[in-house]
Amino acid sequence: MEDFYLVDLPGYGFARQPKGVRRGFARLLREYLSTRRQLVGVVWLLDIRRDPSPDDLAMAGVFAARELPILIAITKADKLPRGRRTSRGRALQVAVGVTEDQCILTSAKTKEGLETLRDAVRACVASSQSG
Repeated sequence: MEDFYLVDLPGYGFARQPKGVRRGFARLLREYLSTRRQLVGVVWLLDIRRDPSPDDLAMAGVFAARELPILIAITKADKLPRGRRTSRGRALQVAVGVTEDQCILTSAKTKEGLETLRDAVRACVASSQSG
């Protein structure tokens, strides 16, 4: 597999910034996504405890318009009881309009899902390099 870069773009949802600054973040994200032709996919972090915000839903539209492969790392899975994780993950998946195989429950604290996420990123990169 060839080398690749992971780019961490600024958050836009729960950032404690004035609306104008958050709009600037959103504009930066849209511009970055629309001008980077070599971009092969997006890893999108969504907190399992939060419903998608209007900004999240707008970004889902940007990703769809660009036809980018999306992996959603549903973060902080450890914050919910095991019985609620699957249903919350499914609710997030439906809300942003992606398929179940695009969503991975993760927890930095317990390491849940991290190897699965790594494998999915590697597969996305390998797929882009073979095609």
